[in-house]
Amino acid sequence: MVHPAFESILRQARENPDAPPSSVTVDERRQAFRDEALAMQGELAPMASVEDREIVLEGRTLQARLYVPADEEKQALVIYFHGGSFVIGDLTTHEWLCRRLALDTRMRLLAIDYRLAPEHPFPAGLNDTLESIRYVAAHRSEFADERARLIVMGDSAGANLATVAATELRDENLGIAAQVLIYPTLGPELLTDSAHRYGAGYLLDLDDLRYDYGQYLGEFGDHTDPRVTPLLCADLSRVAPALVVVAECDPLRDEGVAYAGLLGHFGVPVELLEAKGMVHGFLEMGGVIPEALAIVDDFAEHLHRLVGVDLS
Repeated sequence: MVHPAFESILRQARENPDAPPSSVTVDERRQAFRDEALAMQGELAPMASVEDREIVLEGRTLQARLYVPADEEKQALVIYFHGGSFVIGDLTTHEWLCRRLALDTRMRLLAIDYRLAPEHPFPAGLNDTLESIRYVAAHRSEFADERARLIVMGDSAGANLATVAATELRDENLGIAAQVLIYPTLGPELLTDSAHRYGAGYLLDLDDLRYDYGQYLGEFGDHTDPRVTPLLCADLSRVAPALVVVAECDPLRDEGVAYAGLLGHFGVPVELLEAKGMVHGFLEMGGVIPEALAIVDDFAEHLHRLVGVDLS
């Protein structure tokens, strides 16, 4: 059952539905997403510093933003990949959440502005994810303590990229201590019970997500490739321990639960957190939904336990 705090938001969204993504330009969609994020963010958490950085890769330079909390414990650096169905989202749309995560975890957080579809279809965004993690690992002292462990984290589409990266990079000895997947999308087929139950009218419309998967994949048609559908990965042994966060009233809930089970099957330490009554994207709404903010705080405690950080 949806938490009462979301009832007015859902009612307004159902009464004023967004135009189908195919009927507007991608720039219009991105601006609308920014506007919505700014309207929902509330007060920004204070940081000791916020620095814009550049990740210089072969043939391109990615923008990034480093958040440093005042009481950082210096033992880990979070590398964050934002959500937005592989098509929308940027450093601005996730500013509130990144600050809050840095504040609550007491960890530095580096948000990466990877390339988006349809201008840059698969595997461009994934390549940016892989290469930016390698870059940070090789230049660790430029972003954090040189002994800091790396935590790869993302929400929604960003969680897809994060978990694929954790699998692809598992044997490269980069010091990845954990993968954190926040309401991840784990493939374009979307055939679960939660997809059927919550696929329309709960802020994430699955028809829109299917359209965006088409934009993301472009001419790449193999949905069974585990880089597209991590749920179909044949071997998850040796990947980093995981924290998987799902929302009860999210069409993506069941696949997140299934992926946590798959990780456990391969002997990977995993914690599954289910946010009762919450909908997709609820963490970004913590600025206006106090109940969501409380879950952000709880999430930070679980993350510290997962990576073995002493908070005393």
